[in-house]
Amino acid sequence: MVTIREATKSDVDIVHDLIIAIAKYHDQEQYVLTNKAELANSGFGNDPSFGVLLAEIDGEIAGYCSYTWNYSIWLGATYMNIDDVFVWEAFRGMQVGEKLMVKAKEVCLANGAGRICWQVEQDNHAAIKFYERLGANLDIKGFFRWDVASKA
Repeated sequence: MVTIREATKSDVDIVHDLIIAIAKYHDQEQYVLTNKAELANSGFGNDPSFGVLLAEIDGEIAGYCSYTWNYSIWLGATYMNIDDVFVWEAFRGMQVGEKLMVKAKEVCLANGAGRICWQVEQDNHAAIKFYERLGANLDIKGFFRWDVASKA
């Protein structure tokens, strides 16, 4: 049975491992600049900058979903932005991703937000089908990133 829970500071090692795992999966490990200390400081203090949902099966971590909160001036409201959804290969096909997304929806609604946004690679057809099955809509927009300062 899949259970979903909020990560705590004691989960920083596994959260970092999961971040590295999804980066490796997408061949983007070189872009991960964070470390365990940064995650502990930014995600688990009095004013956390992000949240993490962990999926467990029989006490074993199966995957995660990380998110932040943003404000849309067009929407006139706060919305949830999902950064990562990742399930270890051994647990794929067991509805772990679906349970993570449903829990993210619950967290979003519990915080008074009515929208969740995230990005998906255009050639990740399996993920697109999965998200559409949940009832999400794919908006096609260009995505720019401007690194104006390097992280030391």
